[in-house]
Amino acid sequence: MEVALPARHVSISVPVDETSGVGEVRRVAMELAEALQFSGPDIDRVVQVVTEAATNILQHAKRGEILLRPSAPEAPASVEVLALDQGPGVANVASALRDGFSTSGSPGLGLGAIIRLSTSFEVTSAPGKGTALLARIDGVAKERPLEPDEELPSLEWGVVCVPKPGEKVCGDAWSVGAGRGRNTVLIVDGLGHGLLAFEAAEQALRAFEGCAGARPEASLKTLHDAMSVTRGAVASIAEIDWRRREVRYAGAGNIAGTLVPVKGAAYNMVSHNGTLGKKVARFQEFVYPWPEQGLLILYSDGLSGHWDLEPYPGLTRRHPSLIAGVLYRDFAGRRDDVIVLVGRERERIKREKEGDAI
Repeated sequence: MEVALPARHVSISVPVDETSGVGEVRRVAMELAEALQFSGPDIDRVVQVVTEAATNILQHAKRGEILLRPSAPEAPASVEVLALDQGPGVANVASALRDGFSTSGSPGLGLGAIIRLSTSFEVTSAPGKGTALLARIDGVAKERPLEPDEELPSLEWGVVCVPKPGEKVCGDAWSVGAGRGRNTVLIVDGLGHGLLAFEAAEQALRAFEGCAGARPEASLKTLHDAMSVTRGAVASIAEIDWRRREVRYAGAGNIAGTLVPVKGAAYNMVSHNGTLGKKVARFQEFVYPWPEQGLLILYSDGLSGHWDLEPYPGLTRRHPSLIAGVLYRDFAGRRDDVIVLVGRERERIKREKEGDAI
C-alpha cells in the first residue's frame, strides 16, 4: 500500500488478521504522520499507538481492522486511529484499562500505553459485540484566530469514509462547514465506485464550497447543475441552526439522514428520488427540531439502513468517531464505498483573551 497524504475525507483501512498486519499498519501510520509533518517524537507516538492497537486485535480477537484518518490542515494536525474488531469483547473495560490487566497472559500494557501516548482516547466493548477503540494523536498545535461565534454551540463530529475493497479512490465524500451560529454538513455518493465516482464526488465538494450561506435546497440545486459533466451522484445537506435549534435538510437519491434523540425512537429525514447531475424528482427542504443531547447520523447506501444503537449500552454518549466506527464495523456490507458521519452538539467553547472572558 503506497501512502501519501490522503484526501481529507478518506480513512485509510488496514486489515489486521496476521502478524504482517501489525508491520503494515506501523508503516502506513509512520508515512501518514510524516506527510502531516509531525515531529520525530510525535511520529513515534503514532507508531506506538497503532502497534499496541493492532497487537491487541491479534491477541484477543484474531482479526480486525484499523482506520487512520488525518485532520490536516486543522490546528493542530492530528491522526485519528480507530481499531475495530468483532471478537469476544471485554466484560470489564475499566479493569482492562489498568496496566497489568490481561486475559491472555501478556504483560497487559497495551491499553494503558495507548492512553498515555494519545491526546484523547475512548473505548467501548461488550461481550459478543467486539471492541472499538478510538485514539487521537495531535502534532504541534498551531495558533489560529478566534471565530466570532465560538461562544455558541457547534457540531462535534466524527466520520468513517472508506472505499470499496480493492479500489484506490473513494466515491463517497463529506464536508463540514461552519458559519455564524450554524454548521452545514454534506455527504455525497458518486454513482458506482472507482475513479469516475471519485471525480463526481470531488465535483460536488468543489460546488459545495461555493455555497457558503445558501440554504440546503439552493445548495443541492447548485450541486445538481455543477455535476452535469459527471456520471452523477446522490447527496444530502443538513444545516444545523444553533439559534433556532433546528435542522434544515435536503437530499436527493438513496442517501440517508437520521436524527437520534437521547430518549425515544430515531426518525429519518426525507430525501427525494433522483441523481444529481442527471434528474431529480424534486428539490425540497425539510425542517426538523434539533434533538437535545441527541445525534445526527448521515450515511450512504454502503451502510445498511437496519442499524440500531439500542444493543450498545452507553455508545450514544461516546465520541461521534467511535459511534461511526461501530456502525461501520457492524453494518457496512463492504461491497461498495461507504460513508457514515455522526454529529452531536459540542459544549460551548470558553476561551479567555487578555484576562477577559470572550
